[in-house]
Amino acid sequence: MKIKDTVGIDVSKKTIDVVLHLLGTHKQFENNHGGFNQMLKWIIKLTPLNLDEILFCFEHTGIYSMALASYLQEKKINYVIESGLAIKKSGGLEFSRGKNDKVDAKRIAHYAYLRRSELKQVDLPSKNVFRLKNLLTLRERMVVERAAYRTQTKEFKNILPKGVNRVFFDVQDKMIKVLEKQILKLETEIKLIVHEDLRLKELYELITTVKGVGFVLGVNLIVVTNCFTRFENSRKFACYSGIAPFETQSGTSINKRSKISHYANKKIKKLIHMAALSAIRHDPEMKLYYHNRVEKGKGKMSTINIVRNKIIGRVFAVVKRGTPFVAIMQYAK
Repeated sequence: MKIKDTVGIDVSKKTIDVVLHLLGTHKQFENNHGGFNQMLKWIIKLTPLNLDEILFCFEHTGIYSMALASYLQEKKINYVIESGLAIKKSGGLEFSRGKNDKVDAKRIAHYAYLRRSELKQVDLPSKNVFRLKNLLTLRERMVVERAAYRTQTKEFKNILPKGVNRVFFDVQDKMIKVLEKQILKLETEIKLIVHEDLRLKELYELITTVKGVGFVLGVNLIVVTNCFTRFENSRKFACYSGIAPFETQSGTSINKRSKISHYANKKIKKLIHMAALSAIRHDPEMKLYYHNRVEKGKGKMSTINIVRNKIIGRVFAVVKRGTPFVAIMQYAK
């Protein structure tokens, strides 16, 4: 059915601010099941439209928006979860001055109404994908902490005498060992979840046949793409990851070389970059491509970025085909 109106929702920890776009009416509710029920009753009372003619839109705010998304999906109500940056960039002068929850909800409703024919609802991640996301987030935090302890310990060992600072160094070393043990525990749990879920296992085994894609990147790709249902193709995911080049050209006076955008999921971008470096070292085809291009005078970073895009292209291709990646270079004469 055609969408005729939109509801913008600004989600915070305890409350949600709701604006019905065409009427411009605003009301605040509690961010819980009871509040969601009151919100629907309020909307039904205000508008003659059916609920399936209304699109609900809100920003992704992590755990604070999960309850609302689950509620709307359970009720089979049309909804989309959009990037805060995308909504902010589309606001125009009307919403560029001042900020509060009511204004934010109005801005979200306006954004959704203008793009109501373009926005597509994406199903919530499965329970296992959600579990993987939480475990990966915790693992990343611990990896960062471990790196910080390692760096600090190395620097202090070059400056402080070990004898009188034995306790200081012992505690740091023990912290590193504890973190390593907990990281290993998290990775074991992640592998167990992937292995026991047939769909996750199938996807993981497919994408890790691509050279450069290992355990960490493989699982992160599954989570970020929601089992490769969130992005239509590799180009859109490359844009999201910040590795897709864009040209800057206008008339005859502006014609700059293509560059990648700084708007990106920096975590995924870093993982893909590490995968590209690994592929250049261990994949004969990528290694040959990299060195041939650099020898022709092309930039190293631009070449690495091409390799990053090739890896993502291969990943999406194997998922679409449902067959493992095959390195055809080994069959060339």
